[in-house]
Amino acid sequence: MLSSSVPLWSHHATPLEKRNRQERHRHFSVRFRKRSIRSAETGEALTEPGWTLGPSCEECLGLVFPRTLVTQQRGYSLFPAGRFPTGQVPLGNGLPAQRGAEAITAAGKMADDPNAADRNVEIWKIKKLIKSLEAARGNGTSMISLIIPPKDQISRVAKMLADEFGTASNIKSRVNRLSVLGAITSVQQRLKLYNKVPPNGLVVYCGTIVTDEGKEKKVNIDFEPFKPINTSLYLCDNKFHTEALTALLSDDSKFGFIVIDGSGALFGTLQGNTREVLHKFTVDLPKKHGRGGQSALRFARLRMEKRHNYVRKVAETAVQLYVSNDKVNVAGMVLAGSADFKTELSQSDMFDPRLQAKILKLVDISYGGENGFNQAIELSAEVLSNVKFIQEKKLIGRYFDEISQDTGKYCFGVEDTLKALEMGAVEILIVYENLDTMRYILRLHGTESIETENDEKTLYLTPEQEKDKSHFTDKETGQDHELVESMPLLEWFANNYKKFGATLEIVTDKSQEGSQFVKGFGGIGGVLRYRVDFQAIDYQAEGDEFLIWMTTR
Repeated sequence: MLSSSVPLWSHHATPLEKRNRQERHRHFSVRFRKRSIRSAETGEALTEPGWTLGPSCEECLGLVFPRTLVTQQRGYSLFPAGRFPTGQVPLGNGLPAQRGAEAITAAGKMADDPNAADRNVEIWKIKKLIKSLEAARGNGTSMISLIIPPKDQISRVAKMLADEFGTASNIKSRVNRLSVLGAITSVQQRLKLYNKVPPNGLVVYCGTIVTDEGKEKKVNIDFEPFKPINTSLYLCDNKFHTEALTALLSDDSKFGFIVIDGSGALFGTLQGNTREVLHKFTVDLPKKHGRGGQSALRFARLRMEKRHNYVRKVAETAVQLYVSNDKVNVAGMVLAGSADFKTELSQSDMFDPRLQAKILKLVDISYGGENGFNQAIELSAEVLSNVKFIQEKKLIGRYFDEISQDTGKYCFGVEDTLKALEMGAVEILIVYENLDTMRYILRLHGTESIETENDEKTLYLTPEQEKDKSHFTDKETGQDHELVESMPLLEWFANNYKKFGATLEIVTDKSQEGSQFVKGFGGIGGVLRYRVDFQAIDYQAEGDEFLIWMTTR
């Protein structure tokens, strides 16, 4: 720690520059403490012991979190006491990765409400679960599939299982009888963990499966689906029944419809095969006519005024119905009508910009009201089926735009993407749904260090790289490393992406852009919050501390 009370950044400035900086940053100063650095105004601890604070621009922040995207973007960078090259701003405070991730989460909090990206991740997890459950097979009828819909009673299901336990006691085959009774007992124990059925229902899979090696393995899975499941199911079979979960995965995005014509307006939603009329009203607009004499212009103005008020009322009602908690609650909007009202509404300044951005299509229909609603659904069916496809094209198109414009706000490949995640720089993490890269944690043998952190290393290997056994052995002794953990990298991203303040988008290779992303960039990349020069990143390992050098732009 420096003995001087002058911040480190002032050592590289002339006396005049020092005075100017002091004037600019007079309202925010730091002073050294034995244990940490604190704000002179609030007295709040800003850094860990041995670290100082310095501005990287003329803009000041009232609160600084270590290793966050905020510090780099808005004005302060934390760096260890020591010299650094002119024009370089080190970022990162040498804290363990877990602490850094928590800081990133604190600075760039994601909303707790499930958004579209989180929903896509949940859908991917369900798909993965269904795939593994469908492949599982057992002996006899010892595999139980239990689905409890919302608002059902745990006590009713428990009584039903007790009756089934008595029935299963009469199975003649001893092995099958014991397997079924054991599975029912496991389900009963799982249900004791719930006081009531969760809001979206409860799914339980339990039984003994046979692995590829011919060994028996006990499986016990219980979870709440990501949306309500209105199916009641209890089956004992030699396989798990996942039909109800598969039905959940059907594209259930909610779309908003506005049917507007000269006689009234209707507001509705379409979700899956369910349509719902939210609100409708009628209006009596004056028609055009050639009468009026000297008052003809006044009549025309009155007609235009009523027309304007009608469009304004429709726009205001749309905001009330389709925007909740300052977020649009539909995946897309379809405007339908027989006249030019729909065009006028879509181009009007009175129509909320958040809803304008969601407009998928303008549809010409022959009717108004509910008949027009049905016709609009039929005419827009093709557009609605391609919404997810279009969203994926837009997302990857944005990623390609960052690359073509050479903004530096992009990354690709496993190594660079993980570095950017650790720095908190990734805004959108884009990963191919069938990414085959595996994440391994190995415990090293024969190391002199006692520290457990240094005894483990993490590898990211493709199937081709896994064939090279040298990755799993010590080059000096030839001894095999102990495998601590292995899982697909995409699964690890799905479980941990929120810790890094990123949004995870899982894409396919069905579109032209998606195929190019998979083949050209390895199926993994990200859109960054700020420019990162990966070629300039230099790791200097000094015990537990490291510096991440970044060029300031």
